[in-house]
Amino acid sequence: MAHGDQYKHDGKPTEGKKTFLRLVSYLACDKKLLFVIGFLIIVSIVSSLLGSYMIRPIINDYIIPGDFTGLVKMLLILAGIYLAGVVAVYIQYRMLNKIGQRTVTRMRTDLFDKMERLPIKYFDTHQHGDLMSRYTNDIDQVSNALTDSLSDMLSSALMLIGIFGLMIYISPILTLVTLITVPLMFLSARSIVKRSRKYFKAQQETLGETNGYIEEMISGQKVIKVFGHEKKVEADFDVLNQSLKDKAEKAQFYSGMMMPVMQNLNTLNYVIITIVGGLLAIFRGFDVGGLAAFLQYSRQFGRPINELASLYNSIQAAIAGAERIFQVIDEAPEPEDTSDAVTFDNVKGDLVMQDVFFGYKPEKLILKGVSLHAAPGTKIALVGETGAGKTTILNMLPRFFDIESGEISIDGVPIQKIKRSDLRRSMAIVLQDTHLFTGTVCENIRFGRLDATDEEVVQAAKLTAAHSFIKRLPQGYQTQLENDGANLSQGQRQLLNIARAAVADPAILLLDEATSNIDTRSELLIQKGLDKLMEGRTSLIIAHRLSTVHNADKILVLDHGQIIEQGTHQELLEQKGKYYSLYQEQFEEF
Repeated sequence: MAHGDQYKHDGKPTEGKKTFLRLVSYLACDKKLLFVIGFLIIVSIVSSLLGSYMIRPIINDYIIPGDFTGLVKMLLILAGIYLAGVVAVYIQYRMLNKIGQRTVTRMRTDLFDKMERLPIKYFDTHQHGDLMSRYTNDIDQVSNALTDSLSDMLSSALMLIGIFGLMIYISPILTLVTLITVPLMFLSARSIVKRSRKYFKAQQETLGETNGYIEEMISGQKVIKVFGHEKKVEADFDVLNQSLKDKAEKAQFYSGMMMPVMQNLNTLNYVIITIVGGLLAIFRGFDVGGLAAFLQYSRQFGRPINELASLYNSIQAAIAGAERIFQVIDEAPEPEDTSDAVTFDNVKGDLVMQDVFFGYKPEKLILKGVSLHAAPGTKIALVGETGAGKTTILNMLPRFFDIESGEISIDGVPIQKIKRSDLRRSMAIVLQDTHLFTGTVCENIRFGRLDATDEEVVQAAKLTAAHSFIKRLPQGYQTQLENDGANLSQGQRQLLNIARAAVADPAILLLDEATSNIDTRSELLIQKGLDKLMEGRTSLIIAHRLSTVHNADKILVLDHGQIIEQGTHQELLEQKGKYYSLYQEQFEEF
């Protein structure tokens, strides 16, 4: 389970606190190392504070009296103290880097694991580039904060407390003088941070939108060029880019303002303390060593405040990124299998849909009372105009979407009562849009069944007419594919997808216009392979070319989400209804 599942993204001001605490919870997995780092931070702070305080006895007891031997001894002790602090800081940052990378690795794992459990609907409604931005830019922001900012904030806070305590010990009067500018520092920091937080969040969101747009334009370059829309695309990108620039400028402006404002207030504070301290030394007998030590602390006192203010901006950027990461992690996954879900083995493929209603949006139904029966080993073809509901039926079977009413059953078992993994293992689907992974041809075919042997891969390729072209590739089955198989033709890519389905050896085969991207000659070859592949398997075929469904056992004609005709090819032609009209239209085209 992902960390902190109680997080809800509602955009309220308190959300930043929730996100920060949830972010810190990821660090809790390395508690032992955190305790060690805490100890090292204390050692480094004590070293710094003690080194500054030693200025007082060095001046009062050794420099003013002229004790050279004692001075050398004290300087050696001082060097040892600072050396201990340096070593502590070195080890601390080495360990912090280790913890930070472990933490973002856990976050990245949670993000990826959730992505694999999200329903198909999520990917249909979110830009892929924006999702990628959460893996890259947002994770980077979190990584920077965890490896640097959080420890620096803790160090600065503890340093501030230590300095303040020692300042009171040296001179309560000068401490009160120091506090005059502190409210100004905090008010200034609060005002700047309030504005920067808003713009950092807007910057991350706009960056995600921009990345999403770039990803779409990269994948759509052929379409852009063939229609000559380069100028329009550039103009649209300029709008997004300008918006990102404006938000980034404002975020960086307020972030950059913090340090100079704090430094100027700190300088003002230093001048006031110097004047008042000098007067105390002249008129009240305040020791020179104490004044020197106090001035050192007063300069150090402003530094933690500056650092806290500056680091707060970094934390805000990380929180903005973390919010976007947690938005995905907190998305509702596909529903878990019910407690009575059954294991599904030895599937025969007796498929029944009974009075099924479904709509991607509740107010707009796509399927309206669809009923069909595919007996084991039969071939059912779904035909109809675009938008009739053919692909939607195929989406229902592996439960990419769940029906609203009615029932779908396989071998008499409702699919809601079958374990999802078993249900999907009993099917193979070939879509119109191909997708190949980076890897060899053999690995891409074997993706259908990871334990398939090389011989089974070759047999699947032969069955689906892919073997002949694979053998002509430079390294045959070991040819490396990249960028979704860009070095293959569209038809060759589809042949590999069909071979992937063949090697899966499913009981039910779903073909969504699987041959639409294949040339006529290849279609004849592949149709023979598909006929062999479909032997003994229940097959549902969506076909635009009606010539490919002549030998189907039954053809279902859909119109506006309803089955209006069904029968064999010859029976439907004799009815002279919708199927007859579609067939005549295609015949006339040729």
